[in-house]
Amino acid sequence: MDTERVKVLLVDDDEDDYVLTRDWLAAAQGTTFDLDWVSSYDEAIATIAQCQHDIYLLDYRLGDRNGLELLQAAVAEGCAAPIILLTGKGDREIDIEAMKAGAADYLEKTQLSAPLLERSIRYALERQHTQQQIRAQAELLDVATDAIIVRSLDDKVLYWNKGAERLYGWQAQEAIGRNPNLLIYNESLVDQLLEIHTALKQTDTWQGELHQVTKNEKPIVVYSRWTLVRDRQAQPKSILVVNTDITEKKLLEAQFLRAQRLESIGTLASGIAHDLNNVLAPILMTAQLLESQMHDERSQRLLPIVVTNAKRGAALVKQVLSFARGLEGTYTNLQIKHLISEIRQIAKQTFPKSIEVQTNIASNLWSVSGDATQLHQVLMNLCVNARDAMPNGGTLTISAENFTADEHYARMNLEAKAGSYIVVTVRDTGQGMSLETQERIFEPFFTTKELGKGTGLGLSTVMGIVKGHNGFIQVWSELGRGTEFQVYLPAVAVVEYYRQTEQDTPYGNGELILVVDDEAGVREATKTSLETFNYKVVTASDGIEAIATYAEHRDRIDLILIDMLMPAMDGITTIRTIQKLNPQTKIIATSGLAAQDKFHGMTDIEVQAFLAKPYTAQELLQTMKQVLCSQPVGC
Repeated sequence: MDTERVKVLLVDDDEDDYVLTRDWLAAAQGTTFDLDWVSSYDEAIATIAQCQHDIYLLDYRLGDRNGLELLQAAVAEGCAAPIILLTGKGDREIDIEAMKAGAADYLEKTQLSAPLLERSIRYALERQHTQQQIRAQAELLDVATDAIIVRSLDDKVLYWNKGAERLYGWQAQEAIGRNPNLLIYNESLVDQLLEIHTALKQTDTWQGELHQVTKNEKPIVVYSRWTLVRDRQAQPKSILVVNTDITEKKLLEAQFLRAQRLESIGTLASGIAHDLNNVLAPILMTAQLLESQMHDERSQRLLPIVVTNAKRGAALVKQVLSFARGLEGTYTNLQIKHLISEIRQIAKQTFPKSIEVQTNIASNLWSVSGDATQLHQVLMNLCVNARDAMPNGGTLTISAENFTADEHYARMNLEAKAGSYIVVTVRDTGQGMSLETQERIFEPFFTTKELGKGTGLGLSTVMGIVKGHNGFIQVWSELGRGTEFQVYLPAVAVVEYYRQTEQDTPYGNGELILVVDDEAGVREATKTSLETFNYKVVTASDGIEAIATYAEHRDRIDLILIDMLMPAMDGITTIRTIQKLNPQTKIIATSGLAAQDKFHGMTDIEVQAFLAKPYTAQELLQTMKQVLCSQPVGC
């Protein structure tokens, strides 16, 4: 304060007191005081409102009014400068009221002296400066996004910053003085809190993840740092807690781990499905062939059973593959509202009358690019699950609306990308699911239904189809309150769609076909079927044998049917080698894996068509006829 000039306003109706105060302040050492004087309450109010002084000296007696009233009025008007109340005779009650009202000091005129007045003013200004620093620091703490809490040793909130207000929903005035354990913790965390206090006693610090709740009971996860604060005598004084909200981060981690788990299951499922397809293919083809050759009553009765069950097995494998890799379909631009109308009709006609079916479709709904049959399967599967979840009746609601995901939304959902979507929501008012069940519903063969009432492939197939359409699924469910599935599909322009009709089974014209497959059953069944329909066939069990056979018959072979996954030399390498011998060779690739993987790693080779195992004789013959006739085939 050696270089400071302090502006002082004295409010006193006695001019003699003004003169005495002026002389005292003029005699002060090291500080220059500029003293102004007003003698009435009203004049004082007007002057204080201008905020031009560093400190105010108020006499208690001001005619009909008093200095305590003036003090209260000045503070109410927002006066931030220190105020010292002066009185002719000490009064303890006035002293207490003055301190409560915000006075920096209370001085008796009868005991006042120049040094005492100067010291009181200096202390008041220093306290104000300290308080300003504390307020500035508190403002910095309030700007922080973290929740900063100071707890007493007997579990009372001493400080609660704005970050804590934003995170938990409790205002500072609601939280201060209360037990934070009752505000933001569940009873299940009592043991963890005991561990924290034990760690504080041993090391003065603790940090880790805590599951907490907000004022409206919303669960959150925070990364929490606890520090035991000690006084100058090294005795524990309070506990500083800094909490960072990591709820979104934990949700993203859970999504990532779940996606990894499903990917691993999908990889395993695709490998098993490939082997099963090689088993089913010759069974299906041989049974179909025998149907056309054996006409006795017993064969005609038993062979359709073999064919039907082989197809059922193939359908199950196809469902597994749709989960693992996705399935290729006839993708056209279509309106989801048409599919929803079909599903609504089916549900109304076949579901129990105790289930009310409602639809809500946006009038300007965008279109999607997809396979109508597969998307029909998705909606039907979700509606059937909803029906099963409402054994005592309820409401099934199917809705569709447009949705635009921004970059923030995309960051929140690992499977989403910024852009336009159609959102189809299937909601029921049924039994709901636990969190544990929700974590596993998309896994193949997981089911909560009774034995014999579900394969556990329905929702895994739904997931595979939706992913194959570059979409994603969100699920909400709560026990006793129902379940909601939201299917997000990328939006495109509106174009009507069509469905292909099945063609008649064509015969060959004696063409020579090279069949390459490491499975003997597949080779023989394919060979027999082709020969039955007027083709000639040579076979090879691996890529090396295929190249040798082709070299021997290259001028006569019209088409090669080759499996892509074989030991020793795989299909891709074999095709590359054969095409070096003759780039014009017509080739149909086959695989037990999903159709969308057919050209993986095949960017430098050309095949005319692809068949996913197990295929029927009709599918094989139609594809071959199209390739041999040089007609385009959807590969």
